[in-house]
Amino acid sequence: MNLAVGLMEGVESVRVELLGSFMDAAGKSYPAGKYHLESEITLIPSAPEASFAIEDVVIGIGFHWERKERQVFRGDLRILKREGLTVINDLSLEEYVTSVISSEMSASCPLELLKAHAVISRSWLCYPKLHPESDGPGNFSLRVGDEITRWYGREAHRDFDVCADDHCQRYQGITKAYSTSVSQAASATAGEVLKYDGKVCDARFSKCCGGVVEEYRNAWDDRDVPYLVSLPDIDDSGNVYCDTKDKALLAQILPGFDQETQDFYRWTVRYTGDEIRQLIWSRLSEDVGEVLALEPLERGPSGRIIKLRIRGQARSLVIGKELEIRRALSRSHLYSSAFDVERDGSMFVLKGKGWGHGVGLCQIGAAVMASRGKNYQEILEHYYPGTSTGKL
Repeated sequence: MNLAVGLMEGVESVRVELLGSFMDAAGKSYPAGKYHLESEITLIPSAPEASFAIEDVVIGIGFHWERKERQVFRGDLRILKREGLTVINDLSLEEYVTSVISSEMSASCPLELLKAHAVISRSWLCYPKLHPESDGPGNFSLRVGDEITRWYGREAHRDFDVCADDHCQRYQGITKAYSTSVSQAASATAGEVLKYDGKVCDARFSKCCGGVVEEYRNAWDDRDVPYLVSLPDIDDSGNVYCDTKDKALLAQILPGFDQETQDFYRWTVRYTGDEIRQLIWSRLSEDVGEVLALEPLERGPSGRIIKLRIRGQARSLVIGKELEIRRALSRSHLYSSAFDVERDGSMFVLKGKGWGHGVGLCQIGAAVMASRGKNYQEILEHYYPGTSTGKL
């Protein structure tokens, strides 16, 4: 199975270094070297080991770790002329999965975690292709009076199957160092997916659930997914898996830029009322006047707020679901919407837990499970109850 991964969109030109010989669709040879591409082209490697590097690939788009990187890829390079240029990498499913598990997590992760991530990354990608009738709506926005409900679902990309950033799954080609464990995890689970009632699962995952996994409907559309349910992320002794400050373990499992975030389990953010007013205006184009209160109206079982009232002097505004709340109260995104609001004089103090939507597998928790000897099937059974693994 082959797929197309979108690397960049809407750029005027692409700076590429060919690390080996390539040919275009007409058979013209492109030897190793640097190229400045400004038009449509398809470049095919002359040998499997040939790769190409692209400058200024943006990662973490809209998040607090957003930056540009030089990234290296194998497979075909395809550039389309759209509203600007769209840059695509064509490659096999298994090559893609091998990269994803060392991009989402570190290549030095415990083997069983890498196996679990290979299975869910493969499942997440294949789910809409195999079961389009089961997929929920993509992005959704509804406004009724002063209440806004939005969620950000799986989009059908125009020119490729999946994008390369956190919006879909992190894919950074061969930029990140591979390890024997990465190759072993991908080959040991080749073609293996998570299934429920005979169907491939929509295997969602986030960085840190904060102690309780959230259910699907509180992040996306209002339907129950039987294997994406709320559950405590605890061991037999009642200890929370993702509550770890083990620096050695975190350095082993998190990519370098994720290690910059140390307060993922419990965190605090402080705002003045004027800062919140400006954030709401800049993020939602809504002015509520002087902010008087932030009032959670509805929470999911993990504590994530799914409906929040921002009470202002001029008017009140109600927003949801969880990602829209995170967007509205940060210049990038809050770690999660699982927070309590306290007042400290003129300051609004948000005391939160977790990193991400919290649905499905908790990456930090799964890493701790693997470090304690749990195998990948035990990890998957914990986070996706009622599922089993099987071949595509």
